[in-house]
Formats: sequence, C-alpha cells, structure tokens
Amino acid sequence: MTIEARIRELGNRHRTLDQTIQKEMTRPSVDTLQVRELKQRKLRLKEEIASLEARTH
Repeated sequence: MTIEARIRELGNRHRTLDQTIQKEMTRPSVDTLQVRELKQRKLRLKEEIASLEARTH
C-alpha cells in the first residue's frame, strides 16, 4: 500500500470516528469513558496521518 493510500484510509477512519463521537454526544446518556476512548483513537489517527504526510514532503 502506498503512503498516499494509507493516508486516505486513515483519513476515512478519522472521519468515521468523528461521526461516531458526534452521534454519541447527542445521546441522552453519554458514556463519557467511551467518548474519551474514541477521541484518543481519533487523535492517534491524526498523529499518524501527520507523520505520513511529513514523509511525503
């Protein structure tokens, strides 16, 4: 898999996590522990994307 393809894949996963987080936040009984875990996963993806993008420049 090329770096560009990996970046696209990670970007898709990042967007999906963002949508999941937004959906969780609208629920009447928000599971803050789950939301925190989702946000941490999203941040790790963002960091990995930034690292890969730095390699392409």
